[in-house]
Amino acid sequence: MHMRKDKFVLGAGGLLTGAVNGLFGGGGGMIVVPFLTAVAKKPPLSAHATAILVILPVSLVSGIFYLINGYFDAEMFVAISAGVTFGGFLGARALNLLSAGEATVIFAAVMFAAGIRMIF
Repeated sequence: MHMRKDKFVLGAGGLLTGAVNGLFGGGGGMIVVPFLTAVAKKPPLSAHATAILVILPVSLVSGIFYLINGYFDAEMFVAISAGVTFGGFLGARALNLLSAGEATVIFAAVMFAAGIRMIF
């Protein structure tokens, strides 16, 4: 019974993550990383790595809906894709060099900066 409850909680976290990502076109990682560390009690580095893989399918699904509804900008996509791909590679490599505490502090700082930026 305990395992069933855990799967339900993880599924509910996934639902929230998908909804946030679909609604805002991103940001699911800001939900799933704290969820995995606080609720699922996963180590921060595992939570960050899992978040990246979890966001891939939800981003694809959300992207398809954005494309269907005419929100897609091909020129912007081409210009940004190379940088995002290379940046993702560098970030994944850097994650191996960080302690769990360092990764958590950097993630919190980025989330804080994004929140402040959105307010102003």
